[in-house]
Formats: sequence, C-alpha cells, structure tokens
Amino acid sequence: MKNVVLALIALLMAPAAFAQSADWQKTWDETLAAAKKEGKVVVLGSPDPVMRNEIIPAFQKRYGITVEYLATGNSGQASGRIKTERASGIYSVDVFLSGLGTTVNIYYPEKMIDPIKPLLILPEVTDGTKWKRGKPWFIDPQAEYILMLFANVDSQFYINTDYVKAEEIRSAKDLLSPRFTEKMSTEDPNSSGTGANTAGHFLRELGPEFARKLYIDQKPAISRDRRQLTDWLARGTYPICLTCRTDDIRQLIKEGFKITEVFELTDVKNRMNSSPFILSYANRAPHPKAATVFMNWLAGKEALEIYSRGYESPTLRTDVDESLLDPNTIPRPGVAYVDNTEFNWIAKERVEAADNVRAVLKR
Repeated sequence: MKNVVLALIALLMAPAAFAQSADWQKTWDETLAAAKKEGKVVVLGSPDPVMRNEIIPAFQKRYGITVEYLATGNSGQASGRIKTERASGIYSVDVFLSGLGTTVNIYYPEKMIDPIKPLLILPEVTDGTKWKRGKPWFIDPQAEYILMLFANVDSQFYINTDYVKAEEIRSAKDLLSPRFTEKMSTEDPNSSGTGANTAGHFLRELGPEFARKLYIDQKPAISRDRRQLTDWLARGTYPICLTCRTDDIRQLIKEGFKITEVFELTDVKNRMNSSPFILSYANRAPHPKAATVFMNWLAGKEALEIYSRGYESPTLRTDVDESLLDPNTIPRPGVAYVDNTEFNWIAKERVEAADNVRAVLKR
C-alpha cells in the first residue's frame, strides 16, 4: 500500500516538475533567439589574455553571438570612460568585468548597473548545490547586483629566492631585520590602491609601530609603476615585493626567474579577494538579451573552468576542477581570513584604513 501511495504522489508531482523545467527552457530559448537577433554583446574589462584567447572564442562558437571586448588599463580608466559617454547620452556597454572598488564605489552607488539575479536562467547557475556558499553569491546589500564568481587567498608578498630564502621570513616581523633594509619595494602606501591596502592590512594585524618600522625605518622603494616593481624583483634590485601582482609574476616564473609567493606567516592572517573580476550588468544595456546569455554562460561550469585553469584562480563553483591550482590559493573551510570582498570593507572601511595608514606614516 505504501508503495502505491508513493507512486501516486510521484505521478501528481511529475507535471509540476516538468512544467518548471519547461518554463526555464522556454525562457532560455526565447532569450537566446532574441540574443542572436541582437547579434553581439559589449563587455568592458581588463586586457586579459584568458578572456580574449579562450573565453570569447568558446562563447562565440557555442552561441554564435559576437563579443565586442573593450579592454582598459584599469577599472578607474574604465569607469571614467563610462561616465563621459553617459554624460553625452551614450550607453554602449552591456556587461562590466571590473574590480570590486570600481563596482562598489562607482557603478553601484551611481546607479549605473541593474540587477543580475532576475536574469539568471540556467539551472546550473541557479542551483545552490553548484556553489560553495550555497547559492550564487552577490555582495551588495540587496544581493542581486554584484555577482562574485571567484574567491582567492592572497599571498602576503613575493621574494626572489636567488637573494632571499623563504625560511628567512617565517613571520611579518622578520621583515624588520636589518638584512632587509632597502631590500623591499611597494606601491605607494600613502595613495589609494594596492599599496594602501597592503599597508592597511599590516597596520590592522600588527599595529602602528610595526607599520612605521616597515614603511619608514626599512626604507622600501616606492613606485606606482607595476612593471618597475616586477623588474626590480626579477633583477634582485629589491628582492622582496610587497605589492607585485600575480598576473605580472607568472610570466617571470615561466621565463625561469626564481620567484616565490609567501603565503604563510605566523603573525598575520591571509586575505581573501575576488580576483580577477566581479560581474555586473550595465543599465540601459544596448544588447540586453545577448548580455543575459553571456552572463549565464560566464557563471556556469564551462566558462569558469576555462577561466580557473587559464588564470589559475579558484572559483566559487563546486563542480569546477581545481586539481591543477596552487592549493595555497584555495580558501580552506574553517580558516579565518581577512575578507577583502565584503561590501562594507570596500565601500567604507577600506578608505578609513587608508586614512589610518597615512596618519601613521606621517608621524
């Protein structure tokens, strides 16, 4: 009798389940047909070889929709371009692939983006079991505008092991050794950006006295030129780089330079970031249906697996193969990280931290 009842329940539920499946499929088919009529999607991002050489060709092959990719040197330049265009009534971009700072502090408060959440259609994107945090992760207060696709553990800094051995630096306080005076480089800790963020991290973790000793007494070389910092590290001119970028360093490693990321320090927590980008959807998008198809695909397994492998960055999906990634970059359950992806940190606390750094270093 019990089996009969269960069978009847299954039969009654089947039409509803089928209808739900058919609903998403119908919506997707209609969206895809309209997207193909629009013909293209315009995406604004950074000069990213993985995007250009792998993601865009794969998307265009799968859907027959052209991607017009607008690459800018940094998110600040990108946002300036968008503001200028919009002041003239021009809305040329559909999708932003930007840094957290630009997205949270410019695109979001200036109402330059629309919600993404209602546009997520594919079951592999909406299914919470496919995401490490139980659902697609939006960092904005409404949880629908700013979609985070990646979560990485930051290294603390880089060293050239031809000049500095990893065992010489077990803690951040080891950086204060006289041996490392005038041997470090950093972006300007008194300006906004990576230099201030890193200095703020050390200040929060180890206090103002440590920050003064590191940034004043140790006399690090300061540059706002990423290439110069990378060159100094490679040549051993300054064999410790506090703010070099992972994508700049990878090429050096491929060329045979003995550059190592230092992840573990006994006295400083690791930071977590959202590199390489945050996804947002431009309002008044000129190609809304093509943008919807692109965003659904970009948040899915195929695209994020390509990106994860090419950029060597862990994603927030549960079904992406991470076996080839450096395990140090993958957030571990139960470990307390300094989460630099939190909305309040980006919108408010990061600026306060930078102000604190400037105040400390002026003393």
